[in-house]
Amino acid sequence: MKITDLNGFEIEITDLKEAIKQAKNFKDLHHVPPIPSDKEQQEYWKDLYEKLVTLKSKIRA
Repeated sequence: MKITDLNGFEIEITDLKEAIKQAKNFKDLHHVPPIPSDKEQQEYWKDLYEKLVTLKSKIRA
């Protein structure tokens, strides 16, 4: 299985369950105090998480 990230790179998913778990954890992480790149990183992981969940739902259908 492959998905394309926000940067246009294809990522091969070998363990969908673990990938979803990892993306879910990363999408809300930030530094304390926040740094400028936090928002960009959160957007990246949120997009990746949504794509993984969509992929999972397509597999089950």
